Amino acid sequence: MNTATRSPGRSAERAAGGEALAAPPGRPGPGSRRTRRIDGRLAAWAFLAPVTLYLVAFYAYPLYRNVELSLREYTVRSFVQGGAPFAGLDNYRQVLTDPAFGPALWHTVVFTVASLAFQFSIGLALAVFFHQHFPLSRTLRALFLVPWLLPLIVSASTWSWMLNSDAGVVNAALGTLGVEPVNWLTSPRWSLVSVVIANIWIGIPFNLVLLYSGLQSIPGTVYEAAALDGATGWHRFWRITFPLLRPVSAITLLLGSIYTLKVFDIIWIMTRGGPTDSSTTFATWSYRLGFGSLLPSFGPGAAVGNLLIVMALVAGLVYLRVQRRQQLS
Repeated sequence: MNTATRSPGRSAERAAGGEALAAPPGRPGPGSRRTRRIDGRLAAWAFLAPVTLYLVAFYAYPLYRNVELSLREYTVRSFVQGGAPFAGLDNYRQVLTDPAFGPALWHTVVFTVASLAFQFSIGLALAVFFHQHFPLSRTLRALFLVPWLLPLIVSASTWSWMLNSDAGVVNAALGTLGVEPVNWLTSPRWSLVSVVIANIWIGIPFNLVLLYSGLQSIPGTVYEAAALDGATGWHRFWRITFPLLRPVSAITLLLGSIYTLKVFDIIWIMTRGGPTDSSTTFATWSYRLGFGSLLPSFGPGAAVGNLLIVMALVAGLVYLRVQRRQQLS
């Protein structure tokens, strides 16, 4: 009788002890873990929501709108009220067969390649120079950032004044050396060179900042070991600095190419793509088609803009391919 009455109490105590062992105090049970996971996912989506909305509003929708513009025959009335007829690829055919397409493509390639080559070379040389940490190096490095901080309209207007054929300081300096004045902005021969020079001046600080940060990440012990082995400064640069700087160099050239492809302000303020379209690029041509006349061609203008996007995507794919090869090697 006593055994029968005590056994349920003991079994209850054993069950309670088992539960205590299964879920000790201070540790969350299965329900609380699931709640924490849900809360973590909700928090992650809450953090991603602003970025997603920003990308959709300022990247995805404008891209969709530009593609939609290039596939329809828009006029000023249909642009405001809607109802533009579908044109398919007619706008792209019109752009590709336009006589201005070849020169604009060539000017875009020359402008981009020349700007990147000089911006990267000068920026790398300045980064190596300032990496020596001599007196006043910080002050001088800060002064080199001024072109990057100025608004583009100010920089372009300044270069327009400096390269003026009659009263420009560049021609005045050339005159003291006995060189004849050059029609920088009004000559088909020199207009593209003028905007390239201005863009190089603006882009050097960007390359300087990125490449200098890359040099800061290279450990000094590597240079000390090379110096003990008798390597000269030139050998240290080509055998140590330049190879270790390749990842930063690749991203610098990628960002520079994307930025340079879409440069519009400098060219439009200095030359407006002229004279006789001698400095017209895809960016200025797209603007002129869409907004530069009383009867705008929104469809062809959007098509030219999409071609610029394709060129930027090609540059990005080249960068990814180069990075993959470096990782595999």
